[in-house]
Amino acid sequence: MPGRVDLPLILDRAAPAALSVQLGNQLRDGMRAGALRAGERLPSSRELARLLDVSRTVVTEAFQQLYAEGWLEGRHGSGTYVADVSESLRPAAPAPRAGPRDAAPVLPSGPGAGTIDLCPGKPWVRDYDRAAWRRAWRRAADRPPGDVVDPYGHPRLRELLADHLRRARAVPVGPENVMVTRGTGHGMDLVAATLLRPGDGAGVEEPGYATARNVFAARGARVVPCPVDEQGVIPAELPGDLRVLFTTPAHQYPLGGRLPIPRRERLLAWARRTGAVVVEDDYDAEFRYDVAPLAALYGMDPERVVLLGTLSKSLAPDVGIGWLVAPPGLLAEVAITRTRLADRTSGPLQEAISVLLEHGDLDRHLRRMRLEYARRRAAVMETLGPRVSGDSAGLHVFLRLPEAEIEPVVAAAAERGVLLRTTALHHAGPVSHHGLVIGYGSASLADVRKGCAVVAGLIADR
Repeated sequence: MPGRVDLPLILDRAAPAALSVQLGNQLRDGMRAGALRAGERLPSSRELARLLDVSRTVVTEAFQQLYAEGWLEGRHGSGTYVADVSESLRPAAPAPRAGPRDAAPVLPSGPGAGTIDLCPGKPWVRDYDRAAWRRAWRRAADRPPGDVVDPYGHPRLRELLADHLRRARAVPVGPENVMVTRGTGHGMDLVAATLLRPGDGAGVEEPGYATARNVFAARGARVVPCPVDEQGVIPAELPGDLRVLFTTPAHQYPLGGRLPIPRRERLLAWARRTGAVVVEDDYDAEFRYDVAPLAALYGMDPERVVLLGTLSKSLAPDVGIGWLVAPPGLLAEVAITRTRLADRTSGPLQEAISVLLEHGDLDRHLRRMRLEYARRRAAVMETLGPRVSGDSAGLHVFLRLPEAEIEPVVAAAAERGVLLRTTALHHAGPVSHHGLVIGYGSASLADVRKGCAVVAGLIADR
């Protein structure tokens, strides 16, 4: 990795331009000329202020302007670096246009692709505590591999996850309620394999999480679309013959609604009346920007709700650790299913995640990322304004558009190097909620601003 760079910078106190403007102009010119190259680290604001004999405010104002323009990027605990803007300064190659059902686009790979990805469901994975990650894996490597697979997961990790859920999600559970999984999709499949027989009704929000439909269908269930509105699933419109219902009450996917307490009570009353099991996906509830995260639905009725969670949004999709929270009796049935299927979660990975939890590294990472995502969410709202909803939590928002405008906007954005996803993918039947699902998790703050500005310009032109 390139080291820190030192530039000859000269600030003229007699010049009409402010010192911060002079500094920003000289750094910008250096980056344009190639004297400052992508990946090189700049001196800290404190150090640069000392070298130039100016106040630190002068340097921070210049840095902030360059951050906003996309010339610089920050890396937690490491410093300020020159961003890769070589491709963004020239027209990007047209990206493939989405099909009528909005199939996932093929993304360019490697650095310098120049594409801004505003598709939902992807977190930022480039800012994590590398020292903590290495320490966790060293500790895991010190433990010998086990010769017995526990279908519930490692006892110590179950204790730590139960403590995490009590603190972060107000879920009153002990380790006897927690099973370690490989993520939300895996937990969903274990529930389906345990509870569903061929032909059983499995409800999924409409629009909703396509993976849930696929998992239930693969287990032979009869998948039933269940209508939602701006607040979430509508209990009054749920059929009475469902065996399970999959729902995202904390931040409905993809519309972003938050299921209010009266509607939660009606949903649980429906479940008790019909005997259905509610499968609650708590996929991004750690990231809330208006109030503290709402307590999980599970806490209101632990006998009727199965809670699924994952580290894929809070840490990285590649980690492959999640949890399934259920009553001990149902958990025992799921454990039997796992044993019958020879299903397991990696032991060394469980050890490494245990270390991250024990040392508080995961909590610190979540606090950092809440601040980072809050900045990106603010950039989305500043640029796209009142047409956006579902912005109070998570890593995506919903931008409602007239049906006739959607495909032209997506195609025009792709030609400008901005990838978007519509709501079509999230419907099993005819599209009832038209618009864009804009994710701000995996793009940098500067790219979020640039990408949303492209969208705002396209909408304004129509």
